[in-house]
Amino acid sequence: MSRVVLIIEDNESCAETLLIALESIPGLEPRVMQNTRAALNAIAERPNDLAAVVTDLHFPESSGFELIRLLRAEPKYARVPILLVSGDSDPRLPERALLMGANAFFPKPYSPYAVRKKLEQLLC
Repeated sequence: MSRVVLIIEDNESCAETLLIALESIPGLEPRVMQNTRAALNAIAERPNDLAAVVTDLHFPESSGFELIRLLRAEPKYARVPILLVSGDSDPRLPERALLMGANAFFPKPYSPYAVRKKLEQLLC
């Protein structure tokens, strides 16, 4: 069974672009979720299969920061790579993302290739 990479993104074109970029990484199964609640449910369904998370920051009901906080609080997921993508223009956001526990931050628009390359580095 493949390990899961969750793509949490409510923008359909961004989600599709990330899915295409990540789907050919051997041994990984990228899955798109529309929000953090769906992502947490997917993790609960396959708790031992989470390989990585690529998440947007802003969602109507929560934030990518809340998801990062919840995952980092669980010892099982403390070392799971988390990549944050955001269209937010706050210049302090990249530093805040890393302090919150993200392994990398990509401002929108980002290169799907750069996200893939960073994910591959983190998974080695």
